[in-house]
Amino acid sequence: MKIKGFLKDVGGASRVTKARLAAFRNASAKPESVDPIGEVAREWHPGKIDLVVTQIREASKTAKTVRFEKVNGGKLPPFYAGQFISLAFMIDGKIICRPYSISSAPFEARQENGFVEITVRRSKGDGFIADYINDTLKVGDRVAGSMGLGQFYWEPLRDAKHVVALAGGVGITPFAAMAKEIAHGTLDFDLTILYGSADSSDIILRDELAALEGEKVHVVHVLSGDEPDWKGERGFLTAELIQKYSKGDTTYFICGPQVMYRFLREEVKKLNVPQRRIRFEMFGQAKDIASFPGYPAEKKDDVYTMTVMRGIHKDEIPARANESLVVACERAGIVLLTDCRSGECGFCRTKVLKGDYYVCPEGDGRRAADKDFNYVHACATYPLSDLTIKIPIE
Repeated sequence: MKIKGFLKDVGGASRVTKARLAAFRNASAKPESVDPIGEVAREWHPGKIDLVVTQIREASKTAKTVRFEKVNGGKLPPFYAGQFISLAFMIDGKIICRPYSISSAPFEARQENGFVEITVRRSKGDGFIADYINDTLKVGDRVAGSMGLGQFYWEPLRDAKHVVALAGGVGITPFAAMAKEIAHGTLDFDLTILYGSADSSDIILRDELAALEGEKVHVVHVLSGDEPDWKGERGFLTAELIQKYSKGDTTYFICGPQVMYRFLREEVKKLNVPQRRIRFEMFGQAKDIASFPGYPAEKKDDVYTMTVMRGIHKDEIPARANESLVVACERAGIVLLTDCRSGECGFCRTKVLKGDYYVCPEGDGRRAADKDFNYVHACATYPLSDLTIKIPIE
């Protein structure tokens, strides 16, 4: 920056304005056909893109990795290792959206015939789409997706050069992406992954992680199951174990099942590190909303009538007290698109016109004005009475 002097610098704005006006007067009347800034913006933020499944492979005995490429080829949007993709599946004539952490690396999307991958574990009875991906999705199927979403990535201006990643189950996926990017040489920090699993024969992406270990990538498996022959770490990801693998200034990234989040929130407090050094991935849609403070548990089995307004169109649908407004709309075939499904991103922001509801306190991303004027994030809001909502027209 060149400093010209106090008066010249203070008066710089007026000089710029005069220069712009002169440029306008001297400009051609013919419209400019090239918009370089717009082209960059469209490359980074193309909105929904059409994807096709090009490969499905086993990631463990209970999980599969699915590879997507753009229909008809072309570049995939850039993203950071650790971000997620939101996929819209058409199932039985209904659009159902789900977010998944990207398990492939950004450099793999940038190369010729670039691709993006997700790794999904079969559910234990509470994950309809997880089972659909594992049992029904096949090569050649098409889905719509938005990618490069979320804030769960390493940022050199904010995070330490040494990261301890605390993973459980399928929560390994964003860290697999980071490890691949580090091993490729396009991400520069030291990553130690403490990966908790219950069964050594069902460790997701185990072989891929082993192949990535090196000077800057370290994987420590921690087994909670009772296996006498296991030689590695045992138990849970306690503060004592986390401290063992920390060194100096460390940033902690945490991703896994919801029960693990509740446990680790207390454990990381024992580390006495600044809050800015602790990063939780989004919580996801609550598995048992009745267990949260303030929820009236006596209502959890109730079913209400929800009136959904779209312009002048009105639908009345059933809405269960223990399921979010988004799930009620999905069951009824009403499109209310979501991205994070954690109450944070605001993509499913909805106006409640009438009725009582409960908002999950975990990851409540509403602004103060939203609370004042009865706007909610529908993926994290649960009906407690008959309800009337107004949603965007798709």
